[in-house]
Amino acid sequence: MKISKWTLLWLVIVLALVIVWGSMLAGLWRATDLALNFFLIIFSLVVIAILAIIGAVFVGIFVSHRIISAQGFTPFEREMLEMREDVKLIKEKLAATDDKAKHAESRERK
Repeated sequence: MKISKWTLLWLVIVLALVIVWGSMLAGLWRATDLALNFFLIIFSLVVIAILAIIGAVFVGIFVSHRIISAQGFTPFEREMLEMREDVKLIKEKLAATDDKAKHAESRERK
């Protein structure tokens, strides 16, 4: 029997909660000891704030990607396609100019 990674994650979480609950029932520590620890509260708030900022950045990237990708090409991609057309036009003009120069050179030799 293979255990999926999500089942394993839930087992770890439930095991941690059971350990905390059991230690509280055994009297090893009290919940008020944690709630009244100033440094633990400040540390928890800082960690939550950092994780919230990171999460907001990833959600913003995801939402902006979904919005832009639904519209077709991004502005950068449109600019690259226009530049591609410009390069084709310049190559054609250069080839035409090169052909004219070769014909003029061959006429001068005759």
